[in-house]
Amino acid sequence: MQSSLRKSLTTFDGIALLIGITIGSGIYSTPYLIAGYYESFLGVITTWGAVAVFVMIGGLIYAELGTRFPTTGGEYVYLTKAFGPFAGFMFGWAQLFIIRTSPGAGLAIVAADYVSYFTPLEGFSHTGVALSFIVLVGLFNYVGIQWAARFQGVTTVMKVVGLVLFVLLFAVLLGGTENQLGEVSAPIRGEGFFGTLIPALMLILFTHIGWDRVGYVAGEMKNPRQIIPKSMIYGLGLIILIYVSVITIYHYVLGMDGLRATITPAADIASTMIGPFGATVVALLAIISAVSSINGTTMSASRVYYAMAKDGLLFKSFNYIDPRFRTPTRAILAHVVWAGVILLVRGSFENIAAGMVFAILIFYSMTTLALFKFRREKINEEGAFKMPGYPLLPAIYLVGVVTLLVFRAIFEWEKSLIDLAFVASGLPVSIYWFRKKSKQKGS
Repeated sequence: MQSSLRKSLTTFDGIALLIGITIGSGIYSTPYLIAGYYESFLGVITTWGAVAVFVMIGGLIYAELGTRFPTTGGEYVYLTKAFGPFAGFMFGWAQLFIIRTSPGAGLAIVAADYVSYFTPLEGFSHTGVALSFIVLVGLFNYVGIQWAARFQGVTTVMKVVGLVLFVLLFAVLLGGTENQLGEVSAPIRGEGFFGTLIPALMLILFTHIGWDRVGYVAGEMKNPRQIIPKSMIYGLGLIILIYVSVITIYHYVLGMDGLRATITPAADIASTMIGPFGATVVALLAIISAVSSINGTTMSASRVYYAMAKDGLLFKSFNYIDPRFRTPTRAILAHVVWAGVILLVRGSFENIAAGMVFAILIFYSMTTLALFKFRREKINEEGAFKMPGYPLLPAIYLVGVVTLLVFRAIFEWEKSLIDLAFVASGLPVSIYWFRKKSKQKGS
């Protein structure tokens, strides 16, 4: 008899999952890059604010979708219900081959970078440490959702408390710090309006993406129709507040030129405030944040592979629940292995981050269209959360997603083609898979 998934996740677990996935290393590793695309803090914070509004709308869309279909699988379920198994298959394939395994690879690289703060790491040793983070997280998920959730909860509390203390410490020591928010300096990255805006948006979006994965573990929530909306609203609200505060501190203390000159702004500011000990604490916090995000992604994405296999649209072996641990162990192993492959093959954090965002935006547009379809056809209305501002807000969101996709494809066409190839690699496989299923039905 096939074992079932354990329904043990609470609202706290949902919020911890969202925050744990979203607050990875982006707030530590991308601000100096983003500052290079702008001439002033006003341009930076305006763009961060626009992205904050964008992700909050996205969170509301996914809250409604998750409560309409409160089962394990997330977007795979929504897309399959709306557009058929082919759409669901392509999403699940992209999940495994670029969207969800890429963050694990990229964040493992950043975690290893911060380990280098304590001990020199180069070449094979650096790669080995990065791979070890992926394997360790995979082990937590393998032995039980409760262990992964507990790890997620503890590390999420640590990272949030750490960032809040960072903000409060700055507020206490504000009097001795010169205000650099008004500094203006010519951009040093990108060319032209779209040549600077598009890559900056991709980096900022990378730091925010995570709200979409709460629904992946709906089948393991005690009451998903209550937990999912609360997780989205409270979790995203806290993330946005933290991000805006931290970015403001970076620019207040370092200014445009100072921020561009460092790859560890939080550590530099902490060192200035309380000395080397402060920098050490921030480096540890960055490692914890990255590993927590890897864990959240592994915990959620592996359930998509499991859900697909259960429907006969992915490797049959993924439709397996370990009778002892009651987790989709084979799907977890596949996620860990491919994240390691991406780490070894693609290497660069920036390429991995931007590629993941480009690929996922394709499916954000499709899930938004799915919401319109479900509303029009009144599918699973009873008990579902209804997002406010419909249809205007999701329409604005859809236009924004499609516009960003088009401009990124135009202004960074070579990178976009590579990223698209990862997604499109599922096309020939899908043809084989659906022909096989068709023959099985006909026989």
